[in-house]
Amino acid sequence: MDKEIKELNERSKAYSEQLHRVKDEIAKVIVGQDEAVEKLIITLISNGHVLVEGVPGVAKTLMIKTLSESIDCGFVRLQFTPDLLPADITGTKIYEHGKTSFKTVEGPIFTNFVLADEINRAPPKVQSALLEAMQERQVSIQGDTRKLKEPFLVLATQNPIESEGTYKLPEAQVDRFMFKLLMSYPDKGEEAEIINRFTTGRSLEVSRIISSKDVTEMQEFNKSIYADERITGYVTDIVDATRHPDEYGLDLREHIEYGASPRASLWLVIGGKAHAMLCGRGYVKPEDIEAVAHDVLRHRILLTYEAEAEGADPDEIISRILKTIEIP
Repeated sequence: MDKEIKELNERSKAYSEQLHRVKDEIAKVIVGQDEAVEKLIITLISNGHVLVEGVPGVAKTLMIKTLSESIDCGFVRLQFTPDLLPADITGTKIYEHGKTSFKTVEGPIFTNFVLADEINRAPPKVQSALLEAMQERQVSIQGDTRKLKEPFLVLATQNPIESEGTYKLPEAQVDRFMFKLLMSYPDKGEEAEIINRFTTGRSLEVSRIISSKDVTEMQEFNKSIYADERITGYVTDIVDATRHPDEYGLDLREHIEYGASPRASLWLVIGGKAHAMLCGRGYVKPEDIEAVAHDVLRHRILLTYEAEAEGADPDEIISRILKTIEIP
């Protein structure tokens, strides 16, 4: 086992160096938002998707575009609007008169990185067009099923301060996102750097650090990172505490309507492995699970009406759970 862990550590360190070079390259363009960039990289090597909530102008679009440029991957931005149709995302079939047959025209989703901008502005029928792509990594166009490119990452954004003209995301769709990230305003120092960087005509060019093949290798290697039974037990306790808080001495029954789904357990372990890889380790520590817990769970814990009326915060509930569950 020690020899195996040593080999995993060595490969993790090599991949970690590459990933930190990607992070440094993104920092040439993105000011601050270090945690969001790190979690985006973790999502990528975990082969997941991410939902980003933040006010306008905090570089949500620029962040994923810069990531795609540093990884030599295709990128497309889809602006979700009320008049958007599912075919505008997945593609459709057109009739070719010369051949008297139908031709499948692939939509913009057939790329590596998809930015679903303001996803909650499109009706549920359009939002559901992403479900098959996000889960099965394939798209069905009028009976014609086609595989998507690898790696494939959906980053969806939504604005927390507007409700007019928006549609609530279905729980089934929200659950398919590995992370829900919260992006806030930069501090004064970062704001000054943003002004200096983007108003003086400086060239902000990003180099391609790794290839899409490198990313798929990392995604495959991430599965082999060692997670002890005590780690999986720790994860199941955390998730179970969101469903049965009374059994763990937590007075949260009046706050939680529904606990986290089994996907939460999977993403906690997979995300913990990815965080370990980013730290250059071939094994998972409890700190890796804690590092991703809030982002994995905040959109999977459904609060009661009373809790929402009282302004309860899912992150505070998650923090209470983490403080209560015994660390292995």
